Amino acid sequence: MARIQTTADNKEEPLEKQLWKAADKLRKNIDAAEYKHVVLGLIFLKYISDAFEELYNKLQAGEADYAGADPEDRDEYQAENVFFVPQDARWSFLLAKAKQPIIGVFVDAAMDAIEKENPSLKGVLPKVFARQNLDPTSLGELIDLVGNIALGDAKARSADVLGHVFEYFLGEFALAEGKQGGQFYTPRSIVELLVAMLEPYKGRVFDPCCGSGGMFVQSEKFVGEHQGRSNDISIYGQESNQTTWRLAKMNLAIRGIDSSQVKWNNEGSFLNDAHKDLKADYIIANPPFNVSDWSGELLRKDGRWTYGAPPAGNANFAWLQHFIYHLSPIGKAGVVLAKGALTSKNSGEGDIRKALIADGNLIDCIVNLPAKLFLNTQIPAGLWFMNRNRVGANNHSPLHPRPNEILFIDARNLGHLINRRTRELPADDIQQIASTYQAWRTGEGSYEDVKGFCASVPLERVAELDYVLTPGRYVGLPDEEDDFNFAERFAALQAKFEAQLLEEAALNQAIAENLAKVKLP
Repeated sequence: MARIQTTADNKEEPLEKQLWKAADKLRKNIDAAEYKHVVLGLIFLKYISDAFEELYNKLQAGEADYAGADPEDRDEYQAENVFFVPQDARWSFLLAKAKQPIIGVFVDAAMDAIEKENPSLKGVLPKVFARQNLDPTSLGELIDLVGNIALGDAKARSADVLGHVFEYFLGEFALAEGKQGGQFYTPRSIVELLVAMLEPYKGRVFDPCCGSGGMFVQSEKFVGEHQGRSNDISIYGQESNQTTWRLAKMNLAIRGIDSSQVKWNNEGSFLNDAHKDLKADYIIANPPFNVSDWSGELLRKDGRWTYGAPPAGNANFAWLQHFIYHLSPIGKAGVVLAKGALTSKNSGEGDIRKALIADGNLIDCIVNLPAKLFLNTQIPAGLWFMNRNRVGANNHSPLHPRPNEILFIDARNLGHLINRRTRELPADDIQQIASTYQAWRTGEGSYEDVKGFCASVPLERVAELDYVLTPGRYVGLPDEEDDFNFAERFAALQAKFEAQLLEEAALNQAIAENLAKVKLP
């Protein structure tokens, strides 16, 4: 978390919120969709410049392992996994030029120079700073503003603070863009819930529709928070939108996460699978809901459709089978899907769902989510958790105390509104859901069904309900709702209705009496 400062009204406010308010004031007539590349590009530039200057100073001092080193030798930086920043692209140089009317030209040139010196950043950085709609004075003020991020913090914390601000700004820009923002950003509480339930401590993490990389950032954060080593996980991703892919590359670089296996192509994961041979230990994904234009007709006989050919008019079950195809023999997946996939029987979807349960025994847990969690859609959604190793598949010992049951969690009543249109899950709710799943899945701790919230259901019972996976069908109503007394409730409503009728009659009588007293001319 960034440092806390005190505002003029004596309320404590996180630094990232203060920075957002200040940066947003400088936006003026620029759309948030365009402005985000300006602000996030500058934050990234500040990050790589800080990292460069820290190593530069060590090389210049020439002590211990750095004795005799040349601070302008690019190989020195490559050896330390630090981006080399040419002199005219360093933050100190740009800060000195910030008040000049052609500051945008200097920043674009800096971005171009950094890409030329660092092949892994080729085609990633924004060159949008010399555009006519970006006021040079506002850009200079923005450079001053970004320059103050992490000022006074220890150098060791600088990257973490900048990474936190970058992540926060991604979310704020997504909120500002509304529906369009949801195309590159999965709300943080959803990402945190997926990661907390999957617990990706070690192995290969894959997201074939990775957006701006939030799933990867949260996975790495999870490992760090649980005393693990970030080097124990490797990430693989794919994104079809090049602009979003650029955001992902910057988001990961600012966290020091290797993004070499995060690929872009405009054909997408179905037509051009960038990781054909990958078998992942964890898949965490939020694919677009109910996509109709996914080239389904061209892929009718694709080898990924083990459990049935998905309908050409809806990609939901294509995504599910794409994920399953890429799971290792002991792999687990946590994914977001439109709620309709839990019940739909259109074009064979019900048969595919049945096969996933009855033949594959892959479904571990289903979570029904609250409404209004997503920025780009009001379509109700749920989480699917799949596990390749529920019954000891492929000669692996099962690590599951309930291999022939599915856990259903109904979380529709959790979370709180952060504005009229958007809800989020606080940390307590995330912990409640994740700990329930972990207790059920591992057998450690005590799991028990809770009416209205969770139920562990035998596969036979799911079959009886025709393989419908809506949690509400299984968890029932809370105790207080089970004790609902219809006669009492009806009598109370009737009494209330009669009282309202009496009030209205009295009011009408009073109006009539007053009118009778009025003398017409």
